[in-house]
Amino acid sequence: MYAATTKEEGNAADRRFSTACYYLTPFPFIPKMAERLMILVTNDDGIHSKGIILLAKALQEVGDVFVVAPDREKSAVAHSLTLHRPLRVEKIRKNFYAVDGTPADCVHLGVNAILPERPRLVVSGINKGGNLGDDITYSGTVSAAFEGTLLGIPSFAISLVSRSLFKFDVAARFAARVAHRIIEKGLSKDTLLNINVPNLDEKKIKSYKITQQGRWVHNGSAVIEKVDPRGKKYYWIGGGQLIFDKRRDTDFEAVSNSYISITPLHLDLTHYPSIGQLRKWRF
Repeated sequence: MYAATTKEEGNAADRRFSTACYYLTPFPFIPKMAERLMILVTNDDGIHSKGIILLAKALQEVGDVFVVAPDREKSAVAHSLTLHRPLRVEKIRKNFYAVDGTPADCVHLGVNAILPERPRLVVSGINKGGNLGDDITYSGTVSAAFEGTLLGIPSFAISLVSRSLFKFDVAARFAARVAHRIIEKGLSKDTLLNINVPNLDEKKIKSYKITQQGRWVHNGSAVIEKVDPRGKKYYWIGGGQLIFDKRRDTDFEAVSNSYISITPLHLDLTHYPSIGQLRKWRF
């Protein structure tokens, strides 16, 4: 495990919140809490994903863990709730519950129906693949943390930026550290954390940075059109090449430079500068 000490940067711009960079020094354990607290864990890869199993194990250092997760993969379902059919819950083993619904369903059921008391923390992950930039608007992993925040519970999402050969242990240990700090210090009102971890051995990760959300730049068509054996057209969404913009201090930049990215997200999506402009319009 690690504790953080601030690195003095060469100029004021490097000391801004959005660019803060921290170096890590080892310490042997996470201090035990005076009282055990309850943590709700979920994901969008399904309850049998290795990522959620290792995450739950790591968080047992911090509190009593309950896992409430989809019974199958629910990637890219965003913040959807199941309202037009009943939801079914199956107890897999002690403190592990599978739900035939979305990640947001799982948080809602976990908090309001399954857990014996209200959790002190909601943790979503460890996602198989990054949730960087625009991905957060589609991500079931991040949306589960949004749901926890909407319910007034400190929450964070954690993802591993890779497509294969996932190094979940590194992300799980970092998640335990983040959980401890959130319990100790709290989060700002209506704010959650979106964390992305490079898929590297721990000693190859430089540190972590506090970042802002990046943006994808679409290069080419995002839809692939083909014809099936019967001559009918079909489409795959997700084609084309995606690259990230070149702004500094983003989640993309941090991860591509071997840093863990921690991005604070807020529930309020209002663009306040537009309010004054729109009030002058006549519709």
